[in-house]
Amino acid sequence: MMADDAVFWTVVKNNLIFAAGTVPLSIALALLMATWVSGKIRGKGFLRLAYFTPAILPLVAVASIWLFFYTPGYGPVSAIAEAAGLPSRNWLGDPQTVMPALMVMTIWKEAGFFMIFYLAGLQNMSQELQEASSLEGASRWYHFRRVTFPLLMPTTLFVFVVAITNSFKHVDHLFIMTDGGPNNASSLLLFYIYQEAFQFYDLSAAASMTIALVLILVGIAVVQFRILEKRIHYR
Repeated sequence: MMADDAVFWTVVKNNLIFAAGTVPLSIALALLMATWVSGKIRGKGFLRLAYFTPAILPLVAVASIWLFFYTPGYGPVSAIAEAAGLPSRNWLGDPQTVMPALMVMTIWKEAGFFMIFYLAGLQNMSQELQEASSLEGASRWYHFRRVTFPLLMPTTLFVFVVAITNSFKHVDHLFIMTDGGPNNASSLLLFYIYQEAFQFYDLSAAASMTIALVLILVGIAVVQFRILEKRIHYR
């Protein structure tokens, strides 16, 4: 039974940790990048393209790139670690580091995608608000905290829902980079469902876990809307 499957509860725990580690950081980085490239800076068109490029790359290509980055001995991450006097290690082969390594890759890919939504929200804001704050002597940080960010709450709610959903949909990069290992330390729920259905041919278990995944996502969405929807309107 699914409830007696220790691996199932392990991958559920992994997925919750993965979501908790990637979603807030991806959103915060996206907001920071959008704020940066929406201002009057030189080369902002190039910066927007650079930030958004990871989002348009196929996930298989992203996984292959980061698999090379994390390769022990000659990958760029190992080279940087050795230059800093740190020992080289197998980032994807160590249960202690494999999940953080995957989180870094996911944040790098998704932050640029979420940036587009924040950038659209910032560009639709009236410039009169910034001018009024300047006349009142408000600092840029105060204006952002009291005006800009509250007005971006509808965008934040939308991005939050998309980010949570994305965090439970990863299969391709696990298939290429870790195959769920070592010892299921990097296995996520949808990847485990894939394994049960197409590697172990246990379709009943895969169907049960799919229902559990849907219920988890519905539950998270209900909590998001019941708690956050009341806070998205600026007063």
